[in-house]
Amino acid sequence: MRKVIGIGETVLDIIFRNDQPVSAVPGGSTFNAMISLGRCGIQTSFISETGNDRVGRMIIQFLRDNGCDADSVNVYPQSKSPLSLAFLNEKNDAEYIFYKDHPNDRLDFIHPEVQENDLVLFGSYYALNPVIRPQVKGFLEYARQRGAILYYDVNFRASHQHEVLRLTTNLLENFELADIVRGSSEDFEILFKKTDPDAVYRSQIMFYTKKFIYTHAAEPIELRADGGLSKQYPVLPTETVSTIGAGDNFNAGLLYGMIQGGITRADIERGLSEAQWDSIIMQGQEFSAEVCRSLYNYVSPEFGERKRI
Repeated sequence: MRKVIGIGETVLDIIFRNDQPVSAVPGGSTFNAMISLGRCGIQTSFISETGNDRVGRMIIQFLRDNGCDADSVNVYPQSKSPLSLAFLNEKNDAEYIFYKDHPNDRLDFIHPEVQENDLVLFGSYYALNPVIRPQVKGFLEYARQRGAILYYDVNFRASHQHEVLRLTTNLLENFELADIVRGSSEDFEILFKKTDPDAVYRSQIMFYTKKFIYTHAAEPIELRADGGLSKQYPVLPTETVSTIGAGDNFNAGLLYGMIQGGITRADIERGLSEAQWDSIIMQGQEFSAEVCRSLYNYVSPEFGERKRI
């Protein structure tokens, strides 16, 4: 059975509306996607780190309760788990403050076995952090050698803007390792001071991979792919309660769609058809719209049951 392996951070998201806490849920960009996929019956495994505290134990149990293998989550004995405060505005978009108590970043894990046509999701600062870069890059290279499909979500926060120069080599290595790159207008404005999807694709992406998805909040999704394919997808109209997790679940939906559609490493190398892209991007949109309807960072168990493969 094919599986999805995610590598990324874990946090406890405390969500505020009108400066009052309204919810506290386990989170993290890749983590959110893993929970949603697990709820849909996809075999998942997560590589991460957490503190040796009540929050850390809750996060690991939450992964297992949602069908995700947590054996590669490293628990640091002398540290507390990270927190994220998310303040929702009138559009239900979030502004974040992060708190991290790890004395230093260390990533020590026994990675799960990777089989041909498995999918690997990586991204955010976690995929760039120089301190853990040797371990992250080593795993990504191993996964690629084993015939996995690598999906990279850039997800670069403004809080790291001052580090762009020193992270550029790691960023370009991620582009080179990835089969599919997804990024938002905000990511590329921070990284390259560019917001036009064609300019980003031509100058930064297509040399490394031809498969590029560009998102811009409620604006149409832009696809650039093999054979000169260039297409826009209007975003599904949705009544939003919170946009936290919208992009993470777009990723989850795309990966779900690739498994549902039987898309293999060979298909990726050959280039997907327009119909295949239409199908997987629709799944991404459905997952994203579903998560915007609640204060949770992942699709509901009911949605997952309907989508079980």
